[in-house]
Amino acid sequence: MHKVGFIVFLFFITASVSAQQIHVLDADSGNGIVNAAIFNQDKSKTAITDFDGRSDLSTFNPNERITFRHISYETFQTTKAQLSKKGNRVYLTLKPEQLDEVVMSVSKWEQQRKDIPQKIASIDARSIAFANPQTSADVLQNSGKVFVQKSQLGGGSPMIRGFSTNRLLLSVDGVRMNNAIFRGGNVQNVISIDPFTIKNTEIIFGPGSVIYGSDAIGGVMNFFTQVPRFSYTDSLTFSGNTNYRFASANSENTFHTDFNLGHQTWAAYTSFSYNDFGDLRMGSHGPESYLRNNFVIRENGQDALVNNENPKKQITSGYNQINFLQKFRYKPNNIWNYDLGLYYSETSDYSRYDRLIRPNDTDDGLRSSEWFYGPQKWFMGNFQITKQGKGKFYDGVKLTTAYQFFEESRNSRNFQTLARNTTLEQVDALSVNLDFENKKIGDLQLYYGAEYIFNKVRSFGEDRNIETNEVSRAVSRHPDKSTWQTFAGYVNASYQIKPNLTLLSGMRYSQVWVDAQFDDTLFDFPFDEADLITGALTGSLGISWFPKADLQITLNGSTGFRAPNIDDIGKIFDSEPGSVVVPNPDLEPEYAYNVDFGIQKNFNDKVVVKGAAFYTYLVDALVRRDFTFNGLSEIEFNGELSNVQAIQNAAKAYVYGFEFGAEAFMTENLSFVGNLTITEGIEEDSNGTDSAARHAAPTFADAHLIWKNQKFKADLFLNYNEEIAFEDLALSEQSKDFIYASDKNGNPFSPSWYTLNFRSQYQISNALKTTLSLENFTDQRYRTYSSGIVAPGINLILGLGYSF
Repeated sequence: MHKVGFIVFLFFITASVSAQQIHVLDADSGNGIVNAAIFNQDKSKTAITDFDGRSDLSTFNPNERITFRHISYETFQTTKAQLSKKGNRVYLTLKPEQLDEVVMSVSKWEQQRKDIPQKIASIDARSIAFANPQTSADVLQNSGKVFVQKSQLGGGSPMIRGFSTNRLLLSVDGVRMNNAIFRGGNVQNVISIDPFTIKNTEIIFGPGSVIYGSDAIGGVMNFFTQVPRFSYTDSLTFSGNTNYRFASANSENTFHTDFNLGHQTWAAYTSFSYNDFGDLRMGSHGPESYLRNNFVIRENGQDALVNNENPKKQITSGYNQINFLQKFRYKPNNIWNYDLGLYYSETSDYSRYDRLIRPNDTDDGLRSSEWFYGPQKWFMGNFQITKQGKGKFYDGVKLTTAYQFFEESRNSRNFQTLARNTTLEQVDALSVNLDFENKKIGDLQLYYGAEYIFNKVRSFGEDRNIETNEVSRAVSRHPDKSTWQTFAGYVNASYQIKPNLTLLSGMRYSQVWVDAQFDDTLFDFPFDEADLITGALTGSLGISWFPKADLQITLNGSTGFRAPNIDDIGKIFDSEPGSVVVPNPDLEPEYAYNVDFGIQKNFNDKVVVKGAAFYTYLVDALVRRDFTFNGLSEIEFNGELSNVQAIQNAAKAYVYGFEFGAEAFMTENLSFVGNLTITEGIEEDSNGTDSAARHAAPTFADAHLIWKNQKFKADLFLNYNEEIAFEDLALSEQSKDFIYASDKNGNPFSPSWYTLNFRSQYQISNALKTTLSLENFTDQRYRTYSSGIVAPGINLILGLGYSF
């Protein structure tokens, strides 16, 4: 009996001691954090974590406020009672400046940021949560370093250093998102990425073709989503988040939930988001030409033009969207790692707003009764195997295979007509990437690999009578069953010449095949097929030099290319009123030659100033220009005599500019952050005619005054865009007078604008936080350059997040 009592006594003593043991872990990797300081409010009780991140809290009272602090991590406060409910685990999050130390996008492996000569901007999950954006396009725009164009509310086409659309590359978890029908016009694919799932976004400024191949001329936007977290105890762990957001400018209601299930060797992460956006309300103070004075409705079997009772409401701009992400991770040991990701995004129908406000030829009504995109769908299955450890030719190897499916459609019907024209595109995309890391050969570090991508395009066209539902075949936008594929190999090297001087160099060769068969049943093509085989050799060479510990100088030269895709060689569409774009199978790749110089100075860790200058020369530029089709400069298309155009290697382009950034830490709580970007671009046609580059954004800037403490963060900030005068607009923009304001001569121009904004976040408890923002609180009415939809007026945003 005494033995039993003694055993019971020992059991309770052991349980009591183990209950005092806590484990302090990195929130991303799950690894233990050594030398984390633990103390109470008056610091009369202290402790420190050991090599495994463990410590004993037996000296602390159950409801006593305890602080966890480490030089590299954000400070965290809780109580011992709350910790016991969380399994006696504390997850600390790296400070932003520590996150910036390592980047993935330049070599597909972790590299020290200080060794990279290219300009790279990182946006982490905490910054995204604080900004509380509606879409991932807004994530980029909120950075202050990327300009975003919007043709409609369901949109967002980034512009970087004078390039956009198919001259920028999107990547999700290392898989290329650009496909064979990415166009020169604005693309909206970035909104398929759920901002709630983004762990980190890295933006490379300038060509990234050595690693990413075709399209990476102006830059690369690499989105890394959340990674499933393992359990670092013997038991299964469960955690998650749920969020709600409301925005007044478009009556947004967004719901999100995610959860993580973790074991010692496997983990699963699940995320679901639903967005419902109503019609967007513009501001009160600005050009009257931006107002939505009328719109078209269908009543009694007729189209009718009716007055808008609230001209600031951009009718039929609303839409909804769902996003789903499921990830699995299996790590049987420290050598092998297996990751599977399943991604799905789908929008409802959403109007292309700029087409709905186009006036008719007599300027007394609207041209279109309907113009909307069908659901934008994206699915990706991504499987990745990573092996770490010494091999004969590598220290790390990564095999990434992915399948993607894209679907989009365009639906339009002219005023007082019954035929709705629909074109539907579907793309199947397969990709295989094999990437190697050789950590050290003396002071040389090598990264090399190979890539294969295959795209198949399905394209259909129809005309449907909206009354009788009678369907007739119509010309498809692209040649059906066309294919685009590429195979490439690359090598990238980092050489540390001195401890303060690093050289980064790389080379890639890409071969691209395009095959398209043209069906002349509905359209009299003068050719039967396009069979292109093109190759491109690209390279980069740059240095990162620290002449002093607080001064960094970078210099980088690189080349980029874009091979013609299916959209370039084979599309048929009405690009603008009275014009039609026709196929052109005789195309060659366009090449970019870039140089940029950067400097960064740190003044006693109180002020950091950054500057960069860049120049890019684009040759054989693929641009839309007048053309002849079967010897004709005009043909009939969709019942209208239209000027013939085609994509051609008909121009050169010069893009240059300056980028400035500053951070000032005035006190422990108060800081300042600002950015300024100046871009100039010129296109020169083969006949020597100069014009402004279409995607050279106006000068834009932001300035933030930020105050924060342990629980509260507030940001008062200004956004600014400079004017683009009529003579400085691209030729293609000068004809779009319906989206621009008019100057004193009656010519279209893009006015300057500014907004004053406030956002805040309050941590009510370790589990509950709330955000409150008031954007554009002076209620300015403005339209960003080249955008179809007018930006939001005064906008109250409320958010609530709960972690469990």
